[in-house]
Amino acid sequence: MALIKSISGIRGTIGGKQGTGLTPIDVVKFTTAYGAYISQQGDNKKIVIGRDGRISGEIVRNLVASTLQSCGFSVVDLGLSTTPTVEMAVKMENAAGGIILTASHNPKEWNALKLLNGDGEFLNAEAGQWILDYAEKNEANYSDINKIGSLTTDDSYIQKHIDIILQHPLVDVEAIKAKNFKIVVDPVNSTGALSVPQLLEALGVAQVTVINSEVTGRFAHNPEPLPENLTELCHEVEKKNAHLGIAVDPDVDRLCFVCEDGSLFGEEYTLVAVADYILSNKKGGNTVSNMSSTRALRDVTEKHGGTYTPSAVGEVNVVKKMKDTNAVIGGEGNGGIIVPELHYGRDALIGIALFLTHLAKFGKSIKALRSSYPDYHISKNKIELDESVDVKHIFGQIQDKYKKQPINTEDGLKIEFDKDWVHLRTSNTEPIIRIYAESTSETTSNNIAKRIMADIKEMMMAKA
Repeated sequence: MALIKSISGIRGTIGGKQGTGLTPIDVVKFTTAYGAYISQQGDNKKIVIGRDGRISGEIVRNLVASTLQSCGFSVVDLGLSTTPTVEMAVKMENAAGGIILTASHNPKEWNALKLLNGDGEFLNAEAGQWILDYAEKNEANYSDINKIGSLTTDDSYIQKHIDIILQHPLVDVEAIKAKNFKIVVDPVNSTGALSVPQLLEALGVAQVTVINSEVTGRFAHNPEPLPENLTELCHEVEKKNAHLGIAVDPDVDRLCFVCEDGSLFGEEYTLVAVADYILSNKKGGNTVSNMSSTRALRDVTEKHGGTYTPSAVGEVNVVKKMKDTNAVIGGEGNGGIIVPELHYGRDALIGIALFLTHLAKFGKSIKALRSSYPDYHISKNKIELDESVDVKHIFGQIQDKYKKQPINTEDGLKIEFDKDWVHLRTSNTEPIIRIYAESTSETTSNNIAKRIMADIKEMMMAKA
């Protein structure tokens, strides 16, 4: 059993003892704390909720909705939905906030409360900490019978979301329709099975095959859209002679593609390709991604005359940096695309529409499109830590050793070696240091990571 309380939300495995998993008592406790925070912000008493297709979704929804009503809130329940749809609905409903019931890419035994502010964006660190502190005080005060809130359901928001996407000036339905794309979709038994085919139909894609299409929450494979989990989709694309495959995670905020030969386009390159298309129409536009994402976005941005800015890891940090730099697109290398004209949140649906428009106008295969971008390789590693390790001291030593190189300390430690780089950061949920390294050569990226890991281990042993 696991319960992870962080400033970005509450994640846990279903069941177990209170405080060790996402039990009903824990759901009520943290929902109450969120309600108390929203009440501090003003008189708006409307909250939007929505959920992905998880087995536990309905149980958690009932607990969250009832708790919010007991706190005096009027709840608008979107039912089975997507993370970006709920984010957009918060603003469209003029609500004070929202809660998305999803553990994103985590396996079926997990669920979570993702907490939004009145702009439909994830809470910042200060707000998240306020909620965590309040939850531990156990000072809940619920509404009397005359002030309990209402509950209404509205399942129209996926269509509203799609309608807004179709109105985006860079989404060209006619260009997509003219290509007569044949597409295979893997929504991994969650709400992508409702939203992605509906979007593709609206975009004029007539030939769509959906695998793992039943919204059961019993995921056919590990739901994180990584290469090792997408073998069925790759095989099906080849078998169907499809032009491409599309994979999303259970809450439809991450997106990746499969090429016509069954090879992976690469989740790091989802953002790169969409940014390339947007920047070709908005010359000089700025971009942002977290500093563990591929350098290819910087290359594409500079090619179009714009400025690339890295951010700390985490969607809320990417969004802040996007606002600071007036970026026209941003996101993360995990297949997360943020198009601020719609909303400041990762959104696979607008990503699909823009990517297909880009591919249609490109006029060649998706494999050829991938070949048009710089080819970088990221090596992802980690070192487990003993409680006695002083990470701050270790990072200081690493920084001193490589002081002649460009270094960024905004989020851990990022060191650049010409176009190669390595990023070290501690995990918020595990006692580990993550080490990501990138180069145009897979061997070089692995060697950079190994060199830094050897440095860290040597310094840890010296300190011991």
